[in-house]
Amino acid sequence: MVQLEVFLQTLIQGVLLGGLYALIGIGMTLIMGVMKIINLAHGELMMIAMYAAFWLFTLWGVDPYVSLLVTVPLLFVIGVLLQKALIAPVLKVDSILPENQVILTVGIGMVLQNLATLFFTSDYRSAPVSYASNAWYLSDWWRSSPIELSFSVPSMVSFLLAVGITLALWWFLQRTDTGKAIRATAQDRDAALILGINVDRMTLLTFGLGAALVGAAGSLFLPMYYLFPALGGRFTLIAFVITILGGLGSTYGAILGGVILGIFESMTAAYVGMGWAPVGRFAVFVACLIFLPGGLAGLLRRR
Repeated sequence: MVQLEVFLQTLIQGVLLGGLYALIGIGMTLIMGVMKIINLAHGELMMIAMYAAFWLFTLWGVDPYVSLLVTVPLLFVIGVLLQKALIAPVLKVDSILPENQVILTVGIGMVLQNLATLFFTSDYRSAPVSYASNAWYLSDWWRSSPIELSFSVPSMVSFLLAVGITLALWWFLQRTDTGKAIRATAQDRDAALILGINVDRMTLLTFGLGAALVGAAGSLFLPMYYLFPALGGRFTLIAFVITILGGLGSTYGAILGGVILGIFESMTAAYVGMGWAPVGRFAVFVACLIFLPGGLAGLLRRR
């Protein structure tokens, strides 16, 4: 019974973590689907959002979840400015090295990380919210439950908000004219141009939207994680693994990939060791490249 409780508790934590990972992965996947590039400054944008939420909490006592109202539009604007001022000009230049735009995002990430170190130092910071150690227990809802499971309040709230944001994104992409135009641009850029869609505008909106999603993830992660300037590299890698695992450009695959990665990391940490979680992440990435090159989206299409 104890082993079953440990397994179920680990599974729950993995699903909750995977929901947040999915939100990060969807942002990178959207940019990849429309612009056909991997944004390797993705994690650094999340780090900027976390610092914004941290200072809102430290200076004015704004709860990290309430700070979504600031970090989401802030990161959208930053994403639009980066796309318009830096990335778009590079995309329009014919170059012997077509990966220049990817190298540019690496440079953007390095600049953001070093600016954060310069302004905020490399000290570890956190937002000590009052509910950080609170938990909901299964026995509170089901008194005759044969097993005792707990749900961390920050993890549960962050997961539910991530699900809500993901559903709102789905509605936007499926039900609005702008969302349909973004999907059309991702599917066939030339056909979208013929249909009269402003492809440059859709590209601009997509990069801003991807940055806004990772900005939301930054606020949702802040109550649970320490914050420091080099944090972004880890989450860029996570988003990249999810993008490959889910299938390049597939939002549904990114959701599945995020949940699978979250569960895998939790299981690895519980049954192998905390230090092995990054190794497990790399193993998932390599295994996907070898055995599932089309990602989960390709597997679902074949079925």
